[in-house]
Amino acid sequence: MEASRPGAVLFACTLNSARSPMAEGLARKLFRSTMEVASAGLRAADMDGFALCVMAEAGVAMMDHVARTFDEVDLSRFDLIVTLSPEAHHRMLELTRDLSTPVEYWPTADVTCVDGARDHKLAAYRGLRDALMGRIKQRFEPEGRATMKVRSVDIP
Repeated sequence: MEASRPGAVLFACTLNSARSPMAEGLARKLFRSTMEVASAGLRAADMDGFALCVMAEAGVAMMDHVARTFDEVDLSRFDLIVTLSPEAHHRMLELTRDLSTPVEYWPTADVTCVDGARDHKLAAYRGLRDALMGRIKQRFEPEGRATMKVRSVDIP
């Protein structure tokens, strides 16, 4: 295992309905056999439909995702916690105050706030998915390893 790749990572955001489950799904697809991955939020909400759609485009099925809150996970079992929203970051710093677990903040746009037509929203979610994929690869993938291609398809 690479020194920079932790054995267990938690992705955290506000609702555990879009950003953090998307990051969890992408990291799990890339590193299923070498890294335990989970996600949680300050609050739990149903999985976002646009997130489900763009993740399916990338070959990541998210229909079985069950949203969890920070209170429902044992934070001490993770080697790294990645926060994706300011609210999650501040709360996670409080919760991990007595743990040795590092917390990294990856500022990530809240695409659930994007207004407009369906195509405009899908484009925003695809941008988030692709940005998360790039950041996950940059942070956890050893150099020279083959990469997973993400293919976008228009869905009527």
